[in-house]
Amino acid sequence: MNNLKEKVLKANIFLWKNNLVYGTQGNVSGIERDREIVYIKPSGVPYEELDEGKIVGVDLKGKVIEGNLKPSVDTPHHLYIYRNIEKVKGICHTHSKFITVFSVLGISIPVITTSHADVFGKEIPVSKYVDNTSDNIGREILRVYEKTKSCVVILKNHGLFCFAESPERASFYALMSEYFAEIFFYTLIAGKILNKKIKNLPIKEIEKWYERYHSERYGQKK
Repeated sequence: MNNLKEKVLKANIFLWKNNLVYGTQGNVSGIERDREIVYIKPSGVPYEELDEGKIVGVDLKGKVIEGNLKPSVDTPHHLYIYRNIEKVKGICHTHSKFITVFSVLGISIPVITTSHADVFGKEIPVSKYVDNTSDNIGREILRVYEKTKSCVVILKNHGLFCFAESPERASFYALMSEYFAEIFFYTLIAGKILNKKIKNLPIKEIEKWYERYHSERYGQKK
């Protein structure tokens, strides 16, 4: 059993079980840097039919080197990120409901809760619109990342890309991004009805919560 393929499979199923993907859209990948192989969801295969044998392995140029199915049509975008951000080992892409609303509006998700501050420590930025030809999406994600250092990026009129140190972490970021987008959506509506102004958390508070969450004080010893 290939450990990374198993992790990629579980991360994809995680999206499905948490209602972050619809139909066959969305995908998670992971990379073995020493072998320069990327494992990713196959194109058009329903999540309920996925198993480890269906996960596709490609090299960094997109050539299939493991499996007999076509890889996700989003594979070029994953590969572009892997080639240009060395520390990334897992990538997740979704079209989840509330994130997609803000992708259409072109609005970033601000830090209005301590839980958002915990996980990301900054707003979830939104990119410019780009089409899906060549490396356009990868380049735009990289541009936003270099400007914001955010590991989650909303693509205008498209969806969400998350990248992290593992496939599992990338899919977790997708889950939390959707949650923070939903909170912001309802806050906007409630604020309008109640004539309440929405205020972001102060930067010092954001930094304090983020530092605690990412320190040894939070969670269990590894």
